[in-house]
Amino acid sequence: MDINVLRGIIAVVSLLVFLGIVMWAWSGRQRKRFEEASRLPFAERDDL
Repeated sequence: MDINVLRGIIAVVSLLVFLGIVMWAWSGRQRKRFEEASRLPFAERDDL
């Protein structure tokens, strides 16, 4: 196996992993969790 073939395989696998992470982050099931996390910097100590 040539090094360029290995580089191509790694590039394709990396792209698929990236797209999987993007799909997971934009899924509707994660929305509530991410909205709560986005408000954490503004929360008072008593709210935590």
